[in-house]
Amino acid sequence: MPESPPTSTFSSKTCDITCISYEELTSGTAHQLCTKLQQGFGTGGLGIVTISDVPGLSQLRARLLPMAAQLASLPEAVLTGLEDPDSNHNFGWARGKEALEDGRPDLNKGSFYANPTVDRHTEDKHLLSMYPGFCRPNIWPANDLPELREAFRELGLLIIHVGCLLADHCGRMVAEHFPGTSADRLHNSIASSPCSKGRLLHYYPSHATSVAEASWCGWHTDVSSLTGLTSAMYLQNGQEVQNSDPAAGLYIRSSSGEVVKACIPHDHLAFQMGEAMQVHSGGFFKATPHCVRGAGGKESSGMSRNTFAVFIQPRWDEQMDIPPAAISANINVAHWTPNVTFGEFSEHKFQQYSQISVRG
Repeated sequence: MPESPPTSTFSSKTCDITCISYEELTSGTAHQLCTKLQQGFGTGGLGIVTISDVPGLSQLRARLLPMAAQLASLPEAVLTGLEDPDSNHNFGWARGKEALEDGRPDLNKGSFYANPTVDRHTEDKHLLSMYPGFCRPNIWPANDLPELREAFRELGLLIIHVGCLLADHCGRMVAEHFPGTSADRLHNSIASSPCSKGRLLHYYPSHATSVAEASWCGWHTDVSSLTGLTSAMYLQNGQEVQNSDPAAGLYIRSSSGEVVKACIPHDHLAFQMGEAMQVHSGGFFKATPHCVRGAGGKESSGMSRNTFAVFIQPRWDEQMDIPPAAISANINVAHWTPNVTFGEFSEHKFQQYSQISVRG
């Protein structure tokens, strides 16, 4: 999803991400949570919060993330067999299907997409034709990496569960800010959706030494309601290692235009605000552009970055409406218009930043 890069260089400043404990999320006071959610997702925030002490997270992360590198190292013929061009590469394996800012295919990363909630949720040929990126079935490497399916689904479902808890509190805040809005609106739009998409990412080892050469992922803003993601796992020669380049990692462009590095503790889940929830909240919450900068320098040679994200999002036919008291001019989301569906909105966005229409 590349956008124009900021005029500033990558900042050496590391920002403090607002942290909410899982206990706070499940039993904390409304005042505590509102303050933290406003800090993280509101105007002037970085569009990100982390959740600590999530039961089972560390074990599920440690099981799944090494499989990103294992999958990427499978024979080319096997990987080709996992591609799904009929979904515009929104399911299965994809590499080089997105474009870099200069128009070249992005070969720096490989992605594996699947729906964590269900392997196939429709046989309707019309829906499969109209919304292949949402409705096509999952493709798993059943013979070559059979353990991937269970590991992918278990961590994906955990992330969706925590994201729905977060959306519930966000919805209450929006209802208080915009009278007449249902407090369940944000939660229900994702809790009942069969369209969430997991993305297992393997960023290939870089031999670059400069910031520009080491940038693995262009600037983008997520189209989802919320994007849940793990901290990255760095691997070298099959073993987990510390990130040897302190400048590598996730960067966020704040509302003031400042670019700062966001460090996700390894045992936390991070959630980034997406444009769908920005719309559904009437602009009360703000999505922010972000990118991933790869590791550079001799010490990082041969080191890969592996992570997992889940795009928690509405159904394709969900109306991208705003609260009754909200003002359309305050939404500030490109390609959004009143009465557009999430499926239509998504297609406009995907075409903006992809070499071909792909989910990213």
